[in-house]
Amino acid sequence: MAGKLRTEDIEGATATGREYRLQDGGGLMLKVAPGGARSWVFRYQLFNRRRSMGLGGYPLVSLSEARRERDRARKLVRRGIDPQAEKDAARAAQAAAEAKQAATFNVLAAELIESLKPGWRNAKHADQWANTLETYAGPVLGEMPVADITRDHVVEVLRPIWTDKPETAGRVRGRIEKVLDLAKARGLRTGDNPAAWRGNLDAELPPLAKVRNVEHHRGLPYAEAPAFWRELETRTGAGAAALRFAILTGCRTGEVLGAQWEEIQGETWVIPGERMKAGKEHRVPLTAEALAVIEAQPKARPFIFTQPKGKRAGEKLSDNSMLSLLKRMGYGEHATTHGFRSTLKTWAGETTAHPREVIEHALAHRLKDKAEAAYQRGTLLQKRRQLMTDWAAYVTGSASE
Repeated sequence: MAGKLRTEDIEGATATGREYRLQDGGGLMLKVAPGGARSWVFRYQLFNRRRSMGLGGYPLVSLSEARRERDRARKLVRRGIDPQAEKDAARAAQAAAEAKQAATFNVLAAELIESLKPGWRNAKHADQWANTLETYAGPVLGEMPVADITRDHVVEVLRPIWTDKPETAGRVRGRIEKVLDLAKARGLRTGDNPAAWRGNLDAELPPLAKVRNVEHHRGLPYAEAPAFWRELETRTGAGAAALRFAILTGCRTGEVLGAQWEEIQGETWVIPGERMKAGKEHRVPLTAEALAVIEAQPKARPFIFTQPKGKRAGEKLSDNSMLSLLKRMGYGEHATTHGFRSTLKTWAGETTAHPREVIEHALAHRLKDKAEAAYQRGTLLQKRRQLMTDWAAYVTGSASE
């Protein structure tokens, strides 16, 4: 018969140094541990197997509450349902729901970036991913559970930058899509990816090809290069030296600013593949003018071009150091550091007899013609050395002396 226990029976249950049980009936009992802790247990039989289920401790779970839980469990048993299995399933569902709520866009984005890092050649990629997602997606999606993100939310992120910053908008869309792909792979959301383009965002936003204004890096006309060089020669400091070196070598900003003394091998600068855009080692012939630039730099540090003073003294120059110098010289609207590569290419193509493949190799460009690239496996170092010698003579004005 159920309902045997009284509250005073429970309160009087004390530690005896061994475990014992007080029966209430109907499968409900109070288990008293050797130390006196009391907890409710429901015993039942299902499919010819005896089972037990914990209902919580006393006094957190009162006698009346324990009886209600017992009665609910007995009804399930009569229907052939295991109450413990149902309880476990409910707990798992609750844990999954809480996990989904905790899995915000920011959390998944950080985990995705961390997982992709080993495959990136440059650590800067991680910063670019983090910065773009934080700047553009963060205000809308950042603290949202990934399960709740819809196409409307993604459009809210993209619409303000879609036509004004199309290049950035395209990257942001792709990165959001990858974060939400990860969420689906982990079972944190279901259905189609709301950041997918085809059959989804293409119904809300115009194709980027129609709104993107292609902006090439501004290159100084080669006829103005010697005059610019004369003005640059009057400038001092590591930024001016780095810019002179960039012009003389035809290399990219990141390659120049990341240059280290250990990469200089006689009259050749060997740039490791992890710092090259194409991921392949690049050997740069150094002219006498280029060697003179770096020989004037302090040699006690690993990087050739470094911050001269302040908190960052000794560290490599910032990415904007050369561009800032161009602006101070009044060339901010007419030229970029990267644009001098175009200046070199145009000068070589229009005024010299150097072969196109030599010029392309000098700029570390991949040959577009696959057949030509297959046959041209060498680095053409000696031919490139002559090209860069002619370029140095032209741009510094020594060719006319």
